[in-house]
Amino acid sequence: MPEHLHFEDDALVNRETHHEETDVPMKALLWFGIVVVVLGLVIHLLVWGIFKGLAAYERKQSREAQPLTAIARPLDASVPAEPRLQPFPRKTGPETFNTPYTNTPVTDLAAMRAREEGILHHYGWVDPQKQVVHIPIEQAKELALQRGVFHAPATEMAQPLAPAPQQNTAGADGVRP
Repeated sequence: MPEHLHFEDDALVNRETHHEETDVPMKALLWFGIVVVVLGLVIHLLVWGIFKGLAAYERKQSREAQPLTAIARPLDASVPAEPRLQPFPRKTGPETFNTPYTNTPVTDLAAMRAREEGILHHYGWVDPQKQVVHIPIEQAKELALQRGVFHAPATEMAQPLAPAPQQNTAGADGVRP
């Protein structure tokens, strides 16, 4: 039987094994990281300076307000063509505006919801000629429960439809066309 020697973990030393000291040049790697960070900062500052310069140039150009072309702009150039779904102020003169009505998308939505709530929770006519009315939703639910609309047995609702009968399309001689 071979003899087993027991050592403490600190005592296990292999003199032939150690870390590789020539794989990564740490000094060059550190310098590379520093150069990347410095160049990143320089590029960011350069782009920021160009942005600020162009913004100042654009503000200066807009203050001078020279027209881009010699063609005169129509008075209602900002207004879309008819039919308009929402109001747009129209220039009726050099300095005056005419708004056809004051509804906006927000007021239109509020009016539509108020109209729908009125229909949903109040009595009203659907068609006065045919004497058709609508009733509040809560009362309609109670009437539906009383009349048994929602109490159909589950077996009736779950039954599959019967297959359609096959029609014989064969002629008198038994051969199909």
